[in-house]
Amino acid sequence: MVSLQQDHDLVYNLKLSSVGPGHVTGSDVVHDLTGLDLAMKLHYLKAVYLFTSHAAEGLTVTNMKEAMFCWCNDYFMTCGRIRRSEPSGRPYIKCNDCGIRFVEGVCDKTVEEWVEMEEDSRWNSLVYHRAIGPELSFSPLVYLQATTFKCGGISLGISWAHLLGDAFSVSNFINDWGRCMATLKANGSLTVAPRSQTAVPKPEPPSEPFSAKQVNHVGDLWVIANNCKMETFSFNVTPQHLSNLDDEDHGTKRKPVSAFDLICAVIWRSMAKVREGFEPQVVTVCRKDPNHDNNNVLGNTQIIRSIKADFSVVESDLNRLASLIADDQDQGRDERNMIEAAVEKDEGLTDYIIYGSNLTFVNLVNSCFYEMELKGENPKFAYYSIQGVGDGGAVLVLPGPPPPQGSTVENDGERSYLVTMTLPEGEVSRLKTELKRNGLL
Repeated sequence: MVSLQQDHDLVYNLKLSSVGPGHVTGSDVVHDLTGLDLAMKLHYLKAVYLFTSHAAEGLTVTNMKEAMFCWCNDYFMTCGRIRRSEPSGRPYIKCNDCGIRFVEGVCDKTVEEWVEMEEDSRWNSLVYHRAIGPELSFSPLVYLQATTFKCGGISLGISWAHLLGDAFSVSNFINDWGRCMATLKANGSLTVAPRSQTAVPKPEPPSEPFSAKQVNHVGDLWVIANNCKMETFSFNVTPQHLSNLDDEDHGTKRKPVSAFDLICAVIWRSMAKVREGFEPQVVTVCRKDPNHDNNNVLGNTQIIRSIKADFSVVESDLNRLASLIADDQDQGRDERNMIEAAVEKDEGLTDYIIYGSNLTFVNLVNSCFYEMELKGENPKFAYYSIQGVGDGGAVLVLPGPPPPQGSTVENDGERSYLVTMTLPEGEVSRLKTELKRNGLL
């Protein structure tokens, strides 16, 4: 175990160790990466789950690690390290049981105080993150940080290399750990997503994806080089916020759209005003693939579609934009096979980004973030963000905290949402002004 000096006061006394599978995976076991996996290699997912003192009562580091030994038997590929094939140089995962990096930390605030804080940068204190490289064979793919609060509550923070899988995979991953905590038995039901998105029609003739952008080669340090400093901020969207939005239909019949579609429409038009003269005509929308609805699938299976507005976004009404987003299955292009083809063209050696290649919206509304359990309790709060977003920016729409015990959420209009956005730093204050003007902040 290694102790580290924390460079700020929020979380301190960090201790690092490694935890791997309780059983040897075997010799020469590899996890091949698809072209879509490699297109995600410069992206990292960050997740934080906050639990009350009752859920964490009696929970020790020993308890957590015992469960991880069983848990990692199923998720042995997350414990591996990156290697390059000879002679092509294509990356793959060597499943050598090197382990997940486990981090312990301490915070002198309560969970309640933490949730009420306004500085979005605070979430980074709960997620220990290191990019892959420059020594690929020594870089963990997953970091798990357990931080104890003065109230007795606990946070579980995850830094996850996106090449392993999307946000739904992370959710399944942490939910399975909760089950292992309860049973000390591996679930044994993990499914690795098919190595080819066969359900997606192959483009004829082949075309370049709008949702993927080739970037300068990064070598063995898997970090994107942005043209400007990026900033992440978050805000809550309540049912009252949604009801206050002006649908601008002037009494005409409005096509039903989801809260996700409406939230994205407001942000899309607001960004068009912020980027005056350079409004984003093409956006990317990522959603869960209903063909991979199994809660134990590991992989990058989310649908990735590009949507183009052939009209002025700034001058459009919200209903038109929201309807365009809602109709992406008909009017958008599912570009997963295009991305695969673009990456494979250079044998997986060309570097791409997905999030931030365009303004990117990610629908996590129907995720299972609040199904994680400790001692039968669900998280008080769940937070997700993306590290390695391109200059176009990315917007994640998450479910908000569940309603108080005893109350029910009957329909989409009664839910709350958490929106996390990563944008060029210079755009953030102007966007907040626009969102306030539109009633979303």
